[in-house]
Amino acid sequence: MPPLTADMADKMPLDPGARVATRIDISKPGLTPEQLYFIRQVELEQWKKKTQKLRARNVVTGLAIGAMVMGIYGYTFYSVSQEKIMDEMDEEAKRARLQGPKTGAN
Repeated sequence: MPPLTADMADKMPLDPGARVATRIDISKPGLTPEQLYFIRQVELEQWKKKTQKLRARNVVTGLAIGAMVMGIYGYTFYSVSQEKIMDEMDEEAKRARLQGPKTGAN
């Protein structure tokens, strides 16, 4: 069997009676309306297959990005809840008020 090359589809078969797929130039005026309709239907089916694959990839990518965002969001809340800076400042202010001089204002 001879090796396959990219330009083999453009060559005519050795056997004139053999039926092979040939490339059709849709810009030629010699195509019948039935041929144009068939070409459009085949192209539509090919687009449907491609879009289904792309849609599945897009969903997976979207879920992965969403999971990362939610993880960062959750981690941020967790780390902020661990910080006790404001609580410590409030306690220091309370101690300072208690240890300070007693006046009529406090």
